[in-house]
Amino acid sequence: MIKILFVCHGNICRSPMAEFVLKDMVKTKNIQDQFFIASAATSTEEIGNPVHYGTRDKLAHYGISVAGKTAVRMKKQDYEAYDYLIGMDSANIRNMLRITGGDPSHKIYKLLEFAGSARDIADPWYTGNFDATYEDIVEGCEALLQGLQSTPPSPCKTKKPDEKEKKLPHSKSKN
Repeated sequence: MIKILFVCHGNICRSPMAEFVLKDMVKTKNIQDQFFIASAATSTEEIGNPVHYGTRDKLAHYGISVAGKTAVRMKKQDYEAYDYLIGMDSANIRNMLRITGGDPSHKIYKLLEFAGSARDIADPWYTGNFDATYEDIVEGCEALLQGLQSTPPSPCKTKKPDEKEKKLPHSKSKN
């Protein structure tokens, strides 16, 4: 089973949108039993609050429910519990690294890296543009799912010239 944790600042807009979009994608392909997908926040500001109405409305337009989801905070233990910890922007990545104490197993990614882009997914809490956020999240989730299903998997991680290339964790042998 592949375990994926999507992460954003408050866990009420982008990360739950990514969680439920990917859940819908794997359900459509009838492979949901191969995945455990969740989302969390790097901050404590929204803990216990429901998904933002903009995200709820956008997903409802596509028949995707977020019923029962409330914001939770990412924990250090999540690093060991998940195969992929996927942030929405550079600030999320910095905060995730602070929470986990590093990324020794190369599990932390920014969502659009799977689509070959270094772009951040804009926070609709500030932009009000849930359409653009949805389009970016669909692009990232489609690329992530395609990468997870390809054989052999092709790393989509963009890298800096001085950075070692990260291999997708699912491509490692399981000894």
